[in-house]
Amino acid sequence: MFSLTPRKWTKKNSVRLLAVAAFAATPSLAQELGDPHLNTLPRTEEERTRIEAVIAAPQDFSAAQRFEHLSAGAATVRVRNDADAFSQPSANITFVQELDFKVGNGLFKKIWVSSPSSTLASDGLGPLYNARSCQRCHIKDGRGHTPNGPDDTAVSMFLRVSVPGLPEDAPAGIADYIATRPDPNYGGQLQDFALAGHPAEYRLDITYQEVPVALSEGETVSLRRPTYEAADLGYGPLHPQAMLSPRVAPPMIGLGLLESIPVEDLLANADPDDLDGDGISGRANIVWSEEFDQPMMGRFGHKAGMPTVMEQSAAAFSGDIGISTPLFPAPQGDCTPAQTNCIAAPHGDTDIRGAEIDAVGMDLVAFYSRNLGVPARRDVDDPQVLRGKEVFHNVGCASCHTPAHVTHRMPDRPEHSFQLIWPYTDLLLHDMGEGLADNRPEARATGREWRTPPLWGIGLTERVSGHTQFLHDGRARSLIEAILWHGGEAQAARDAVVSMSKAHRDALIRFLESL
Repeated sequence: MFSLTPRKWTKKNSVRLLAVAAFAATPSLAQELGDPHLNTLPRTEEERTRIEAVIAAPQDFSAAQRFEHLSAGAATVRVRNDADAFSQPSANITFVQELDFKVGNGLFKKIWVSSPSSTLASDGLGPLYNARSCQRCHIKDGRGHTPNGPDDTAVSMFLRVSVPGLPEDAPAGIADYIATRPDPNYGGQLQDFALAGHPAEYRLDITYQEVPVALSEGETVSLRRPTYEAADLGYGPLHPQAMLSPRVAPPMIGLGLLESIPVEDLLANADPDDLDGDGISGRANIVWSEEFDQPMMGRFGHKAGMPTVMEQSAAAFSGDIGISTPLFPAPQGDCTPAQTNCIAAPHGDTDIRGAEIDAVGMDLVAFYSRNLGVPARRDVDDPQVLRGKEVFHNVGCASCHTPAHVTHRMPDRPEHSFQLIWPYTDLLLHDMGEGLADNRPEARATGREWRTPPLWGIGLTERVSGHTQFLHDGRARSLIEAILWHGGEAQAARDAVVSMSKAHRDALIRFLESL
């Protein structure tokens, strides 16, 4: 039976640093990867001691921790009671920076049009695409959704696709990299919209099987097990070895702060060989950065396949909208050489911009994306919330959903500098079991591994997005369903939730809703 007897918890950095060294074949992995996107100052020993104390797990759950209500430190914003709760600028940016934020927001919302067009600053859409703007996937800067009935489109959801690669497809110097290639006919993702005269690549069909799960005290929860089909293929068959993986757009809040957590702190939580024997073996995804032309730690995307906010944003412009950027300059986006009409179609990078969105525009979009404010916690002193927090820690949820981090000191990014933040993620890859496996690798991530998603703001999902769909493909219709899909490294925590009292289970959900 589940008990609230506190589990002894330590940071375990000494053991995990040994694991990092073993994984890297060198103890200097953090220095090798670095944070080239940031101008940082080294921490003093006094600062390291202070940080260890402030992020240590609580031993007393009778009251909230100091600063716990400030999810994003000084960047935390007030909680709005409407759907714009995720669309506020971080509280600590300057008045001048707010102008950059608003211009970036305009580019994020911009509806792109086909070429040629008289609106030269907005042409270049497609020819194949998933959405006409960033905002149409990240609706209200929140979480995307699965299609709701036959008349709903999959605008905020699509299928990634790849085929097994050859050894030469793996970047040099990244151990355990799993080489893949784009599908020869369809590229790296399937686009379900196209300009006039071009067939769309596919139509996303999803069917669900209801799977009941019995909980303690007679409670039952039904999970929906999805099956995905790429129907109405427009450019011939997929490769026989094509690997498909569904993706729902994640929320946008707090990205600049996640980008500012030191690599060494994240690697200190990695334990790829489970040397401490706790069953949790998180590891870093190491990817090749097109922005910096070197290996970097992946932080963004459901499998941590992108290292920076800029690179993630540029890749989305290319793959989702078919818009070229300085980082990904192909004006046809994700079109393949086999799609000859797509390659030959008019595009929008023939004017003074150079790319369909230029470097100045990308800087503004990246600034906007980095500085969407994280709302403050609610009800941190509520007795049921505190009990749920205790459950969260005692069943081991915090082993992956690391509550707190402190960001780098950065003289040129004061809005993100040296902030105590509470994102509830380690940004590492974890084996989540066969139930959630997509069987499609991404860089070092296997087909069973997923990045721990941040939990901050998760309790505001319905307010912002109008639904309560969670996980990488939105299959979970509630937080308890999301928990029950956990397997692999999280199997023990999931089983503890199943067997605990309903009162403790309700308290856990209440705690998550307060984040």
